[in-house]
Amino acid sequence: MNILKSKFFIFSFVFAATLGIFVCAALTYYIVSGIPPVYELEEYSPSLTTKVFDKNNNLIYEFSVEKRQLVPLDEIPVDIQNAVISMEDRNFFKHAGFSLKGIVRALVNDIVLGKAAQGGSTVTQQLSRGVFLTKEKKIIRKVREIFLSVQIERAFSKQEILQMYLNEIYFGEGAYGVKAAAKKYFNKDLSELTLGESAMLVGVIPLPSRYNPFAHPETAKQRRALVLNSMQEMGFITPEEAKAAKEEPLPEKKQAADKPGLYFIEYIRRILEPKYGMDTFWKGGLNIYTTIDIEKQALAEQIMNERLHDYDVRLAKDLGIEIVDDSIASEALPEEEEASSAEEKPEQKEYPQLQGAFFARDVKTGAIRIMIGGRNYEESRFNRATQAKRQPGSSFKPFVWMAALEKGYTPSTMIKDLEMVFYYDGNNWRVFDEAKDQYSLQLAAQPFMYSKDFDVWAPRNIGGSSSGFSTLRRALELSRNLVAVNLIDAVGVKNTINAARRAGIKSALPNAPALALGVSVVSLDELVSAMSTFANNGIYVEEYAIERVEDQNGRVLEQHIPNEREAFSPQDSFILINMMKGVVKRGTGGAARAIKKPIAGKTGTSQSYRDAWFIGMTPNIAAGAWMGYDDDTAQEKGRWTGGGAVAPWWTAIMQEVLKDEPAADFHVPDGISFASVNPETGKLALPGDRNKFLEAFKKGTEPSSF
Repeated sequence: MNILKSKFFIFSFVFAATLGIFVCAALTYYIVSGIPPVYELEEYSPSLTTKVFDKNNNLIYEFSVEKRQLVPLDEIPVDIQNAVISMEDRNFFKHAGFSLKGIVRALVNDIVLGKAAQGGSTVTQQLSRGVFLTKEKKIIRKVREIFLSVQIERAFSKQEILQMYLNEIYFGEGAYGVKAAAKKYFNKDLSELTLGESAMLVGVIPLPSRYNPFAHPETAKQRRALVLNSMQEMGFITPEEAKAAKEEPLPEKKQAADKPGLYFIEYIRRILEPKYGMDTFWKGGLNIYTTIDIEKQALAEQIMNERLHDYDVRLAKDLGIEIVDDSIASEALPEEEEASSAEEKPEQKEYPQLQGAFFARDVKTGAIRIMIGGRNYEESRFNRATQAKRQPGSSFKPFVWMAALEKGYTPSTMIKDLEMVFYYDGNNWRVFDEAKDQYSLQLAAQPFMYSKDFDVWAPRNIGGSSSGFSTLRRALELSRNLVAVNLIDAVGVKNTINAARRAGIKSALPNAPALALGVSVVSLDELVSAMSTFANNGIYVEEYAIERVEDQNGRVLEQHIPNEREAFSPQDSFILINMMKGVVKRGTGGAARAIKKPIAGKTGTSQSYRDAWFIGMTPNIAAGAWMGYDDDTAQEKGRWTGGGAVAPWWTAIMQEVLKDEPAADFHVPDGISFASVNPETGKLALPGDRNKFLEAFKKGTEPSSF
């Protein structure tokens, strides 16, 4: 019996031991299977910031999920390293990855408090948790953390571990790593940090939200003092150094000013994000070198917003609405009066707000220099420079004039400035018999005006007057609608469409004579780019925004390759540009004369004054401005035209843009001759003509009579 009991006891013991070993093995396998191979830490690449630079290599924006910048240990201040050791892990250089004493202390605190509150983690444990493991406080995670920490200690030196930790740890305010934190809190590079600043940064590590100096300055100050005391205890600093550091001021959060160029930033994001994918674009640390000139961009935004605000005030005044500028009013009041004034201030009425857009590009290369898509990116991210399509009005006329030049017309060619009436017969637009006098023409058209079987169109000049005949030049300078319509009827709508296409217009264009008056819709960047073709000796150059993209190691992933083609002859292009210079010197774009440099331009106003435009060019840069309402509100009362309303603020912007550029004129190509002409008749000028004008012609096309 005793033998049987002994055998049973031995069997039970063996079974229990075997079961225990099996359970331990299974548990160990479960724990270890959840731990990634430590060699992955060598290949670990945390989320990096994608940086955007302007044409002068100024950093203008950062795309990131986490604000992080990697830096080697020898570039991290010793004060920061010592502060981390004194506060986070005093035995860092002695332990093998974990502290048994710290774990026991944390366990006791957790039992006393009844919840997992005390960490007790070494720097190595914090690193393993931050890189590989979740942050939830579970026992299994803690065990895995210890296992992984031991492996990390075996695979890496203490210096390597400290370097990885200081580049990985979260400091609050979206900043990961010490370099990003120094920039975020102090707007400094690491090498510029003081002892007090280093101590403050380390102080926020355990609880960034609680010890944030912007949100809780007193708590942050107490925490900084604790860090300095700890550093003093360990002999890293002297009492005098600690005292001086405690008296340093804490950083104050500055109100983030609106970054210039946000419409442009979104424009390039839409180009690159689909190409490289979300992860690479947002986390891959790309360096994007762009064409934008951020300094001029900022000036342009300021000027446009100020001018459009002034127009808003004028319009609101006409409607009996007083617009109060809160920022200006509050500056004049003491705090007590400001508070009471805010309570007494009547609620303002709703008033329409004008929108605007501005776009500038290099004539010869197509590089985008300025892009303003609206007055406030945060309020409306719709880019009115590239996404909006509006009627260009008379700013479309240069394409009609180019079609005429290619047909043999000259700036002195006389064109009818007479009323016409068109009707649509179901297939084509046709004009009534032009041989009749104006009264007979109106009389003949009357029955068709009210017929449901016919579409009838009778264009008019602004103001309703007509001069009878006009030279091609004078009609462009004064933007005569009837000349434009007579001209497109003579040279052909299809030829005009063809000229616009070659220049760079991609939008749909109607096969109708009204095209001459800009009834189609185009985008601002499209119109500016097409006009640039004329200023570039007839060479079309595709616009672009990105010079090159590099990966985090400086390897070039893509680089801009020019896309250009010959669209028009240099001679026709110069003659058109020469006529467009007259728009500024003597015509509707006179506001731009204030720049006092050669400018070729064209104004544009769409039907019912819904859209106002001005496009202007030098030999090097082309720029366009648009103004209107998003809901397409008509401005019959305001009567704001491209020349009267937009050209002035276009000029104000371009005075800043061009102030450092020489007053270069457009190149005169071979095959051009000049002759003095009478601007009214288009014939050679007589010696006594007071207003004679030196006109450009293709050789052999000069007028031969007086």
